[in-house]
Amino acid sequence: MMQDVQTTSLFKERSTLLVLGALLVVTVAVTLANLLPQGHPLYVSTFTVSLLGKYLCYALLAVALDLVWGYLGILSLGHGAFFALGGYAMGMYLMRQIGARGVYGNPELPDFMVFLNWHELPWYWHGFSSFPFAMAMVLLVPGALAFVFGWLAFRSRVSGVYFSIITQALTYALMLAFYRNEMGFGGNNGLTDFKEILGADVWAEDTRRTMFIASSVALAAGYLICRAITRSRLGRLCVAVRDSEARTRFIGYRVEHVKLAVFVVSAMLAGVAGALYVPQVGIINPDQFSPLFSIELVVWVALGGRATLYGAIIGALVVNYLKTVFTGVMPEAWLFALGGLFVLVTVALPKGIAGLLRFRQGQARTAASRQEAKA
Repeated sequence: MMQDVQTTSLFKERSTLLVLGALLVVTVAVTLANLLPQGHPLYVSTFTVSLLGKYLCYALLAVALDLVWGYLGILSLGHGAFFALGGYAMGMYLMRQIGARGVYGNPELPDFMVFLNWHELPWYWHGFSSFPFAMAMVLLVPGALAFVFGWLAFRSRVSGVYFSIITQALTYALMLAFYRNEMGFGGNNGLTDFKEILGADVWAEDTRRTMFIASSVALAAGYLICRAITRSRLGRLCVAVRDSEARTRFIGYRVEHVKLAVFVVSAMLAGVAGALYVPQVGIINPDQFSPLFSIELVVWVALGGRATLYGAIIGALVVNYLKTVFTGVMPEAWLFALGGLFVLVTVALPKGIAGLLRFRQGQARTAASRQEAKA
C-alpha cells in the first residue's frame, strides 16, 4: 500500500510530469516529422534523429551522475568508464551479428581478430551472439565494477577529492588497457562496421527511429528510477550522508552500504546509456574511457543544476548541442568554449539552469502573493 501511495505521488510531481511530457512530445514530434517526405518544411532527417538519440543517451548518463554527485555528494570522474563498458557489451553483440559478412568472411571471428591472426574466439566473447545475454552484461559488467571498486573505496572511507582522483585513474587505466590489441576489443579502432540488431539493418531509417524512441523510453525510465530513489528513505539517507557523513555514521547508519547501493545503480544506468549510444553512432572505441569525457559529463550536470535530475537532462542537451555547433564552425575553439562555460556557471549560476528556473518561479509566486494581498 505504501509503495502505491509513493508511486502515485511521484507521478503527481510537477517536475516529473514536465520531464515525461516533454519527452513524449519531442519523441512523437520528431518521429512523425521524420516520416514526412523529404522537402517538407517540417521534415526531420534521419541523421538528426540519430543525433537527438545520442543526446538522449548523454542525458541518461548525466542523470546517473547527478544521482551520486547531487544527492550523495560523490564526485565521480570515472562515470565514462561505466558508459563505455555498457557500450562495449552492446558492440560485442553487434560484432557477433556480422558473421561471415565481414571483410574476411570468417563466420566466428570479427575482422580485427582475423587481421591480428587470432585462431579462436576468446572465452569472454562467448554468449554475446545472444541479445538477452548481451543486455544482461550491459547491466552486470558496469554494476560489478562499481560494486568492487565502491566496496573497496567506501570501506576504506575514501571520499572527497581523493575519490574523484581514483575514479579518474580507474577510467584512464581502462582506456590504456582497451587500447591494447591483446585485450581482444579492437585496440585503437574499437568495434565498428555493424550490420544488424535483432535482425534489422542497423542503418535503416526504421531502425534509427526505433533506437531514438528506445533512448527516450530509457531516459524516462532512468529518470523515474532515480526520482523514486531520491524520494524514498534511501534518498533521505543519501542527503544526510552528503550533508554530514560523520553525523550520519555516528547515529548508527552504515554509510558505506548507502553509498555502494546508489553507486551501483548509477553505474548500471550509465551502462544502459552506453549500450543505446553505440548502435546510433556506429562505433565504440577506447576514447569513450577518456578522462576528458568524464570531466565533460561533470560540466553537463553543473550547468543544468545538481540535485535536480531534470537539470542534468537540460545540461546534457544544451552542452552537446553547443558542442555540435562549435565543432562544426570552430573545432579548435570548442575546449576553450567548454572551459569558459564551466567558469561562467561556477561564478554566475552556482545552482545551474535549474536553480535559475527555481529562482524565477519563486519570484513569480512572491509577486502573485503580493498582488493577492493587496487585493
